Amino acid sequence: MTPGSNIPLTAARVTVDVAAPVRLDVSGLLLTADGKVRSDADFVFYNQPAGPGVTYRSGGGSAPDAITVDTAAVPPDIDKIVVTASPDAAGQTFQGIEPTATIRDADGGAALASFTPPRLGAETALVVVEIYRRGDQWKARAVGQGYADGLAGIATDFGVTVEEPAAAPAAPPQRPAAPPAPPVATPMAPAAPPAPPAPPAPPVPGAGKVNLDKGRVSLQKNQTVSLVKGGRPLLSRVQMGLGWEPAFRGKDIDLDASVIAYGPQRNHIDSCYFGKLTILNGAIKHSGDNLTGEGGGDDEVIVVDLGRIPQEVTGLVFTVNSFSGQKFTEVAKAYCRLVDPATGEELVRFDLTGAEPQTGVMMAKLIRQFSGEWDMTALGDFVKARTVRNMVKPGAAAL
Repeated sequence: MTPGSNIPLTAARVTVDVAAPVRLDVSGLLLTADGKVRSDADFVFYNQPAGPGVTYRSGGGSAPDAITVDTAAVPPDIDKIVVTASPDAAGQTFQGIEPTATIRDADGGAALASFTPPRLGAETALVVVEIYRRGDQWKARAVGQGYADGLAGIATDFGVTVEEPAAAPAAPPQRPAAPPAPPVATPMAPAAPPAPPAPPAPPVPGAGKVNLDKGRVSLQKNQTVSLVKGGRPLLSRVQMGLGWEPAFRGKDIDLDASVIAYGPQRNHIDSCYFGKLTILNGAIKHSGDNLTGEGGGDDEVIVVDLGRIPQEVTGLVFTVNSFSGQKFTEVAKAYCRLVDPATGEELVRFDLTGAEPQTGVMMAKLIRQFSGEWDMTALGDFVKARTVRNMVKPGAAAL
């Protein structure tokens, strides 16, 4: 299997074992349609090896750990079971030890499919595959989504309560060998000042992602916002507005806004721009070309119906190019903003604060998460590219 691909399950009971050159901790999480567990009882792992319709089996270090799913016994409000893995050694990444998940008929043992996530590096935990239902049919999908903050990061993302490790208990007092000597009166020393609080731990890459619970979000370069409010996707249809002005009362500047669609292996699927205003069967539509950059408001608008984006599309990169060759040092007030097209409410904004003498810039990307929601990340990366065709390769690298 390749990332994002799926197969129908031909067995009612399947086992997913995950093997690697090192010992792994494998677990399963039962998720409802909103991508969350119902309670901590839906987290199946070595300390809680059984849940409704899902069991964990340890390989004991000599065989892979495994998760078995009895689809007939899975509660009807459970939409999917994700199978995760992390190296048993604390802090170890998956670089050079890529795992392989094998999906088997749990009763007969026959292999139904296998999947090895590609291009792993700093990840310390993975969602490897998911077993999910579509109507009356159960399917398996290859995922390969990585986390840099270990299994705790995965569990927290799916709604499991992760407790901080308890402090070590104080050692019991030792019985004195002989009665203590009578106390001697001494002047009382002043109490030592309390120790200053420990500095906060450095942020984990990818952690601290914000959502829309508190309203409009203003992003800085490389910051990410999840398009979720109250634990649910906020809306399925969004509008990306892009705007700019000529710098220093300069001449009109003709920039072109585009969006490039990619698959799970960063493969180019299609591009929407002034020469191709509709792609993906109408799921993405472009407003048309603005030749001057003059006037207030968005210069070009791209409407994205996230609910209609095909499953094979997992990433969108929004770009702006200068076909005429003018550099972004001649542009002022460039920005992109995500808007609710039904209400006109601005949800997310990213203002480009710097400029480089280049002809292209990647403004932002939208990434589909394994839980189904979409994240928006501000990019602001300049490249030498005058057309959307020249943006395809750097856009893939930005995913």
